Amino acid sequence: MTTTGTSEKLFAAASQLIPGGVNSPVRAWKAVGGVPRFIRRASGSTITDVDGNSYVDYVGSWGPAIVGHAHVKVVKAVAEALKAGTSFGAPTPGEVDLARRLTGALPAMQQVRLVSSGTEAAMTPIRCWCAPDRAR
Repeated sequence: MTTTGTSEKLFAAASQLIPGGVNSPVRAWKAVGGVPRFIRRASGSTITDVDGNSYVDYVGSWGPAIVGHAHVKVVKAVAEALKAGTSFGAPTPGEVDLARRLTGALPAMQQVRLVSSGTEAAMTPIRCWCAPDRAR
């Protein structure tokens, strides 16, 4: 039997502080019923909630966890990258390297725009289409 007491308490507290009790309309559980599971940890393809229940993670963090959670090589690469800093708000050599790899792997892609959100991903092509002379 699945226990959810801690998730229920967290959801009740979150509902007082966060609209709908979650930070994404997709996860607004009121529409689908039940209580969302509050996740404590994840490893590989398994997530474990605050009540100790484990689940196969078919969502994969909506794509970014494609190799699973806490993959040894990813954790090592992230730890190494963190030594140089956490966020710069300015261009980095890594962006140039990634852009070179992407355009090299996909020859039809002459340029690439790296963004941080879905909003930016949607706005960029609109801006390029509306003002192609300003896009570069």
